[in-house]
Amino acid sequence: MTGPAKPHLPGHIAAALSRAGGNGDSAGQPWQDRRLKSETQYHNFEDDDGGTDAGYAAALASLAAGTADEAAVVRSLALARVFVPIVAEVAETTVDASGLASDKESDMALVTIQAPDGRRALPVFSSARSVALWHPQARPVAVHAARAALSAAAEEAQLMVVDPGAEIPFVVRRPAVWALAQQQPWLPSYDDPQVLTAVRRAVDQLSGTEGSVTDTLASRYLSGFRVQAGSGVASRSASGAVICGGGAGPELRVVLYLRPGLNQLGVESLTGGLQQGWAMDEVFAERVDSVEISLRPAAV
Repeated sequence: MTGPAKPHLPGHIAAALSRAGGNGDSAGQPWQDRRLKSETQYHNFEDDDGGTDAGYAAALASLAAGTADEAAVVRSLALARVFVPIVAEVAETTVDASGLASDKESDMALVTIQAPDGRRALPVFSSARSVALWHPQARPVAVHAARAALSAAAEEAQLMVVDPGAEIPFVVRRPAVWALAQQQPWLPSYDDPQVLTAVRRAVDQLSGTEGSVTDTLASRYLSGFRVQAGSGVASRSASGAVICGGGAGPELRVVLYLRPGLNQLGVESLTGGLQQGWAMDEVFAERVDSVEISLRPAAV
């Protein structure tokens, strides 16, 4: 069972956007339905050769080698420069007396893509060359990753994908995007003590609601739970190698240990009650991108 969350933009992210110039950038351009005029500078970083940030490259290599985790890669992005692609978009087309069409005005638009699960994602790139390989007509605009994360939040993009189509792409999930936007540290939900507490709180509340069907089910059949990394944490490189992070699927798995005797309807009622409790928990909703539930028999 999976449940990608799509909560409203939190107040602290809205405040971060406000500190960054409201709902627009430092030049007053709105992030929503972004338009970047053609006179926008190609490059805003002095002495930048357009190559991949060394810290990010090292963290990604360690992730691929299995010696680092997703949190280390996100930490490296917090200090990195990335490139956001923008492409020409015809704002108005005119047709002359002979019937020939011509562009009267052309703007530059921020690019977003659709993730496999249907959510909106902002592509960013570690180098100018990787932008050109991905979209030859795109213009790479250099920004700090935190600024790109703010743009993703304002565009209501749930994900930020670093180097899509490259040998090792890396998906930054919504909670990490928001952490980058605020320049705050981030922990994966499966390693976050506050998420564990939120899961336990929902289990305790479900078991303690006297007189309810789920109370009977939880107290009689649910013997315990465990949280761990979900099936969607791992990813694959373009050559097929398994990477221990950077995937786009469910990142949190809650394992429920059930005593024998619970039928399918009871399972659905129990898991539905837990999911409802998690959805109402502010910590869980903010810190968990997507969750899957795994059912296992309780030890006799």
